[in-house]
Amino acid sequence: MPNTPERPRRVTVDRDGPLLVEGPVEVVCEDGTIVTSRRFKVAICTCRRSRAYPWCDTSHRRRVKGDTP
Repeated sequence: MPNTPERPRRVTVDRDGPLLVEGPVEVVCEDGTIVTSRRFKVAICTCRRSRAYPWCDTSHRRRVKGDTP
């Protein structure tokens, strides 16, 4: 279902995984570059291990509990 003023964009937080955001989205990176995804749902990396950062590539799955990010 598309985002409308009556239905805001949904962000799902997973403690051990990425942020899941209903797309399309634009992400402003810390260096000021803007990256865009037109997908229905986008996984945004929160562990900074992704080779496709800011998009999640599931690198967090290889993380051992207790590791520091």
